[in-house]
Amino acid sequence: MSILVTPTTKILIQGITGSFGARHAQLSLDYGSQVVAGVTPGKGGQLFANVVPIFDTVSQAVRETGATVSAIFVPPPFAADAILEGVDAGLDLVICITEGIPVNDMVKVKHAMKGSKTRLIGPNCPGIVTPGTGENSHGGCRIGIAPGYIHKKGNVGVVSRSGTLTYEAVFQLTTRGYGQSTCVGIGGDPVNGTSHLDILKMFNDDPETEAIIMIGEIGGTAEEEAAEWAGQYCKKPIAGFIAGATAPPGRRMGHAGAIVSGGKGTAAAKIAALEAAGIAVSPTPAGMADTLLKHWKR
Repeated sequence: MSILVTPTTKILIQGITGSFGARHAQLSLDYGSQVVAGVTPGKGGQLFANVVPIFDTVSQAVRETGATVSAIFVPPPFAADAILEGVDAGLDLVICITEGIPVNDMVKVKHAMKGSKTRLIGPNCPGIVTPGTGENSHGGCRIGIAPGYIHKKGNVGVVSRSGTLTYEAVFQLTTRGYGQSTCVGIGGDPVNGTSHLDILKMFNDDPETEAIIMIGEIGGTAEEEAAEWAGQYCKKPIAGFIAGATAPPGRRMGHAGAIVSGGKGTAAAKIAALEAAGIAVSPTPAGMADTLLKHWKR
């Protein structure tokens, strides 16, 4: 089983005719994912890769194809409107890959989404992968920019603010013979849709997820909140890693949300919160899978 998406999930891609969107749409098709529609205003009626119909609006694409999930590959000035177009069309899930969306735009999006049925993953995230059973996990659901071939179908859930560290954890697990149920990149922006805590709750309820890797970084308090809940309620072993331990306070480290300010959001505080909750913390990114396997007694 998986969380959020399955290999039969019907996907539409907003920005499918841009170079970045087109490249990753093709990689998802090659992976065996069900990309059923593209959306680019003014290009409705065309085909992508001779197989995927393109529509002018998300609502048209949903009505004609039954798509339930969108991946957004549009430039930052237009990305907030793209998210809200997916919300208005009644999508179950919107995954925003776009980096650099203004914080004020995302604050307005979060406010506008209150009460809607749509869940947002991202922005500034690598997306989601539910591995398939074929060679190099072909036949799974790949939405976003993650390298599908490093995945393996299995029982470890991965949730991370960092795209690169998501891939690192997945590769470590796969090369040790352990597969993944679902891998979720939630993004590194200060205002995002889905949190570590949201994903931990889903993994805890998923009967086929047996263990979890949670990757955080400096800035904000999301990891501490997730750890507090996990310490009381999570029934499954968790290994964690916090990136940015050597970052000087006040210096932004790549992600818009990765900054220690006012003495809050330090790596030390996050690591202490994880350890207090019974989560095994890897001291380096190279040890994430081994830390989990030891904690999991495998």
